[in-house]
Amino acid sequence: MPPSDDTLDLFETKTERRLEPHAPLAERMRPRKLEDLVGHEDLLAPGRPLNTLLERGALSSIILWGPPGSGKTTLAWILGERADAKLVPLSAVTAGVPEIRKAIEAARRTRLRTLLFIDEIHRLNKAQQDALLPHVEAGAVTLIGATTENPSFSVIAPLLSRCRVIPLEALGADALGRVLDRALADEELGLGRSGIALSEDARKSLILASQGDARRLLGMLDASATIHLSSGRRAEPLSDETVSEAVGRIALRHDRDGEEHFNVVSAMIKSLRASDPDAAIHYLARMLEAGRTRATWRGVS
Repeated sequence: MPPSDDTLDLFETKTERRLEPHAPLAERMRPRKLEDLVGHEDLLAPGRPLNTLLERGALSSIILWGPPGSGKTTLAWILGERADAKLVPLSAVTAGVPEIRKAIEAARRTRLRTLLFIDEIHRLNKAQQDALLPHVEAGAVTLIGATTENPSFSVIAPLLSRCRVIPLEALGADALGRVLDRALADEELGLGRSGIALSEDARKSLILASQGDARRLLGMLDASATIHLSSGRRAEPLSDETVSEAVGRIALRHDRDGEEHFNVVSAMIKSLRASDPDAAIHYLARMLEAGRTRATWRGVS
């Protein structure tokens, strides 16, 4: 019996990333090759475990854990291409057990190795995660999950035992600088044709405001460039004032009762114990700036 139309759509050919006509700069500049991915060289360098598994075609189920804009989705797509496999993307925001089962059943009817990529996997409830277990165990699909939440708390233990957790750190200043340079130089997908140059102060402000998030960095660069090009000062370097106008108030990465909150609280307590008042005041100010009030205070006694 020939496969259904849905099966053909998902599995007949390798999935390709297609850009929407009005894709934002961050999406246009998403790396397509492993060597273009910045900030995780230690993880992906020759001889490192993940690179070795890829080279030997032995990629196992993994969960990519890291903050927003650290490259989880990009790495998943690149791994799919390097592993010579069919990558099937699902988002846990919209997908449930029926969508998961449909993808797995389609994978079983093909001879293509299938990587089932589930973005925001922490949003799947226990029953939805349970539905993955026998198929990951049997190797019907190789799971690649992506999450901003600690998998120890957000992914069930049986699924964790079948996956390797790979933590990704927020991007450092050097990596973010390379992301900026690539976007400014790329004439096909970036801002290269505009001829925009950054002042040193503007560059520092963009990197600082991004808080290690490459997606946020490129979004702020795009907004700053739009304002700059409409200002009549195209021949001048893009200024720090233009960046401030485009960025507005910087929203600190924080949560009410999640891991980021307890990380900052822990850092403040350790600073107090180490008799470092400057560091303690920094972390206290960070919580207050993020909206922490006495009514919502948790984690400090």
